[in-house]
Amino acid sequence: MRRRRALVVAATGLVVGLGAAGTAVAAGTGSGVAGTPCSATAKACVDLESQQAWLMKGGKVTYGPVDVATGGHGTETPTGDFAVYDKDRDHHSAEFDGAPMPWSVFFAPGGIAFHEGDRDSGSAGCVKLRNQDATVFFGKLAHGDRVEVR
Repeated sequence: MRRRRALVVAATGLVVGLGAAGTAVAAGTGSGVAGTPCSATAKACVDLESQQAWLMKGGKVTYGPVDVATGGHGTETPTGDFAVYDKDRDHHSAEFDGAPMPWSVFFAPGGIAFHEGDRDSGSAGCVKLRNQDATVFFGKLAHGDRVEVR
């Protein structure tokens, strides 16, 4: 009887252990980048819920998270997958009376960009960064790089 109980306990432990190991392996094989809501193919990632952004390369975070300010009610930052299509170190908004948008990296239709700006207020859809972060994003992102906004 003792031997049978010992075998049942050992078998149960083995099954539970294998199940946990299988779960760990499955979690590690996903296409997402740990700590972000974005895929391994993204070069830049924005999480609207946490108001954070990252730079990534080869499925690894290389910079961030950094705090951002995104679009407000009625001027939401668009979600989806985009590509960097233009950069302008000293951009001024044509829409908003020439408002400065230094270190602009444009990635979504309608002139949506990463740029330096006041993070204490929402934007008109752009992703505003503090100066140091904006210069890093400007320097590291290139035309065609994938930007994911979630």
